[in-house]
Amino acid sequence: MMDWKNLLCPQRIRELHGGRASARDEQELRTEFDRDYDRAVFSTPVRRLQDKTQVFPLEPHDAVRTRLTHSMEVSTLARGLARAVTRRLVSTQRIDPDQASGIEVIAATCGLIHDVGNPPFGHAGEKAISSWFKNRVERDPGFFGEFDAHPLQDQLRQDFLCFEGNAQTLRIVSKLQLLADRHGLNLTVGTLSAAMKYTAASHQTGKTGKAVSEHKPGYFASEQGVVDKIRKATGTQTARNPIASLVEASDDTIYATVDLEDGVKKGVITWAELEQAIPDEAPSAARDFIREQLKAASDYISSHIEHEPELALKGRALDEAKAQHFRTVVIAKTKGAVLQSFDSHYDALMNGSYRGELIADSTANALIQACKEVGRKHVYSSAQTLRLELLGRRVIHDLMDLFWEGVALHDGVTPGPGFAGKIYNLLSRNYRAVFEQACKQSPLPKSYHRFQLVTDYVCGMTDTFACKLHSELTHG
Repeated sequence: MMDWKNLLCPQRIRELHGGRASARDEQELRTEFDRDYDRAVFSTPVRRLQDKTQVFPLEPHDAVRTRLTHSMEVSTLARGLARAVTRRLVSTQRIDPDQASGIEVIAATCGLIHDVGNPPFGHAGEKAISSWFKNRVERDPGFFGEFDAHPLQDQLRQDFLCFEGNAQTLRIVSKLQLLADRHGLNLTVGTLSAAMKYTAASHQTGKTGKAVSEHKPGYFASEQGVVDKIRKATGTQTARNPIASLVEASDDTIYATVDLEDGVKKGVITWAELEQAIPDEAPSAARDFIREQLKAASDYISSHIEHEPELALKGRALDEAKAQHFRTVVIAKTKGAVLQSFDSHYDALMNGSYRGELIADSTANALIQACKEVGRKHVYSSAQTLRLELLGRRVIHDLMDLFWEGVALHDGVTPGPGFAGKIYNLLSRNYRAVFEQACKQSPLPKSYHRFQLVTDYVCGMTDTFACKLHSELTHG
């Protein structure tokens, strides 16, 4: 059984590695978890999210969401959900007010950082990285040859063939974002534990009967030591931290609704089409309820127009207003349903036996799933989105080809000869430092770290930087 005292462990990852504790000013009023949130806000990976794709790559419309605005919204909802949950836990004396505050802040921080590991061009970028490795292996079956004699050979391969942004997030915040040492943002163990949405290694996923938290890779082999320390300190072992389930519910709620709102704003779907499509995608038993939510959003806007006709909206502006209010209606309904789901599954969440998702096990599931399906069919598959995703795939493949040439012969000390050394020097100095240190100290094959250096650099790019660099390096 997990307990909140251990889950809210305030120790920082550097301390668990035997390093010094963080200095604390006598006038400091923030808790350690408050400091985590502030470190995230001021960090480069979070700042880069302002120019990373949410749905529409290289979007010129400044009102359409980026990864940063999406992450801010997830953070806000996660904090609100955590606040509602902790009030109930305090009232039943399962936690105290200080612990309630810690849970709130951790949820907000995890919402803010949950996508920092995503490469440029969103999920299409993840697929592009995986496909680059698959294409290399098809052309050269010995591409992963150095892994063959290693006991973790399956995991080492799958780390790249099934590249996952969530695992890259843990890598960034625990290692890559260098401040004063090699421990990334040096976050607390409590925050790092809750940030692990998925709990399985890459070779353990995709198997029948797995829990939802094991559907995707949660960490790479290179972070196994970090994961082991987090699990031991928090007492989660291989189970998911309960706060992670709240953040997951917040993420699902936000993207299911606001992506439709952005689709209307972009003109790829109209309000009339949404009114028809969303109920059509739901089970018959849920259609009347969903139509009620759509009607409530439409009637709310119409009633305001009747009272203030001089402010009447028309055309796409009216569609946008209705879509925006529908988003608020859905979020409110889903929030209440998730709270009930958390209450119902609390014991299973705390003893590590819960295998589902809070939304999937709630009364809001049909509504959210219908929204997601409409997004898949009408927003994510729009012609303009697909064209830009194809562009992103080409950009990522070309950049990885180029930087692999600069890394392939590097032994961790000396760059490859000739032009390869020049290419190597184009890579981020921080990432090169992490790579060279890993080659000296890690038991993993050097080729594993070479692959990671390339993926680290590409993942850290924004959409605009990736396109600009691609243009400069391929046709000037």
